[in-house]
Amino acid sequence: MTEQTALTEVTGRLIEEFPGIAPAEVEEAVRAAHARFDHRPIRDFVPLFVEKHARHQLAHLHIAASA
Repeated sequence: MTEQTALTEVTGRLIEEFPGIAPAEVEEAVRAAHARFDHRPIRDFVPLFVEKHARHQLAHLHIAASA
Protein backbone atom coordinates (compact mmCIF):
# COMPACT_ATOMS: atom_id res chain seq x y z
CA MET A 1 0.00 0.00 0.00
CA THR A 2 1.33 3.42 -0.88
CA GLU A 3 1.54 6.24 1.63
CA GLN A 4 -1.08 8.22 -0.30
CA THR A 5 -3.49 5.27 -0.28
CA ALA A 6 -3.00 4.90 3.48
CA LEU A 7 -3.68 8.63 3.97
CA THR A 8 -6.87 8.36 1.91
CA GLU A 9 -8.01 5.55 4.20
CA VAL A 10 -7.07 7.59 7.28
CA THR A 11 -9.15 10.49 5.97
CA GLY A 12 -12.12 8.21 5.38
CA ARG A 13 -11.93 6.74 8.87
CA LEU A 14 -11.71 10.17 10.46
CA ILE A 15 -14.65 11.49 8.42
CA GLU A 16 -16.72 8.58 9.74
CA GLU A 17 -15.44 9.07 13.30
CA PHE A 18 -16.22 12.80 13.34
CA PRO A 19 -19.51 13.22 11.41
CA GLY A 20 -20.10 16.63 13.00
CA ILE A 21 -16.98 18.05 11.38
CA ALA A 22 -17.04 18.97 7.70
CA PRO A 23 -15.06 16.56 5.49
CA ALA A 24 -13.00 19.50 4.21
CA GLU A 25 -11.85 20.23 7.77
CA VAL A 26 -10.94 16.58 8.27
CA GLU A 27 -8.96 16.61 5.03
CA GLU A 28 -7.16 19.77 6.15
CA ALA A 29 -6.30 18.20 9.52
CA VAL A 30 -4.82 15.20 7.71
CA ARG A 31 -2.85 17.46 5.33
CA ALA A 32 -1.50 19.54 8.21
CA ALA A 33 -0.52 16.46 10.20
CA HIS A 34 1.13 14.95 7.12
CA ALA A 35 3.13 18.13 6.51
CA ARG A 36 4.80 17.64 9.90
CA PHE A 37 6.56 14.59 8.46
CA ASP A 38 7.59 15.99 5.06
CA HIS A 39 11.33 15.65 5.55
CA ARG A 40 11.43 12.46 7.58
CA PRO A 41 13.47 9.80 5.79
CA ILE A 42 11.67 6.77 7.24
CA ARG A 43 8.11 6.70 5.90
CA ASP A 44 6.75 3.37 7.19
CA PHE A 45 4.83 4.77 10.14
CA VAL A 46 3.91 8.20 8.78
CA PRO A 47 0.23 7.32 8.13
CA LEU A 48 -0.10 6.03 11.69
CA PHE A 49 1.41 9.22 13.12
CA VAL A 50 -0.70 11.38 10.81
CA GLU A 51 -3.86 9.62 11.98
CA LYS A 52 -2.90 10.08 15.61
CA HIS A 53 -2.16 13.80 15.23
CA ALA A 54 -5.20 14.52 13.05
CA ARG A 55 -7.51 12.61 15.42
CA HIS A 56 -6.17 14.64 18.35
CA GLN A 57 -6.78 17.92 16.51
CA LEU A 58 -10.26 16.87 15.40
CA ALA A 59 -11.19 15.75 18.92
CA HIS A 60 -10.33 19.23 20.16
CA LEU A 61 -12.46 20.80 17.40
CA HIS A 62 -15.33 18.46 18.28
CA ILE A 63 -15.12 19.36 21.97
CA ALA A 64 -14.97 23.08 21.17
CA ALA A 65 -18.00 22.78 18.85
CA SER A 66 -19.96 20.89 21.50
CA ALA A 67 -19.33 23.49 24.22
